[in-house]
Amino acid sequence: MTQAELFTALQTLSLPVAYGRFLTPVTPPFITYQYVYSNDLMADDANCIEVSNFQVELYTTKKDLTVEGQVEALLKSLFLPYRKLEFYIEAENLRQIIYEVQLTN
Repeated sequence: MTQAELFTALQTLSLPVAYGRFLTPVTPPFITYQYVYSNDLMADDANCIEVSNFQVELYTTKKDLTVEGQVEALLKSLFLPYRKLEFYIEAENLRQIIYEVQLTN
């Protein structure tokens, strides 16, 4: 799956989606996603298989199991295993759910 395909898939959730950050304020819930680091498979001193690690970040004003379930169902339907982390951003009064996924090209 490519980064463009991930973006298109996230848009099917009918939530605002942006790479990195929004240029204008949006009302939660919304999603951002971004490239974090590579974890390429290497052999014989060469990168053989590109593995790109992305964070898909869901922001809500309260714990929203329905929206979280929608994001998780989408990732599962795309066969993207994920790690999930949750934080409360007090300064913004927002909940942040981070899904770490890997894309291979």
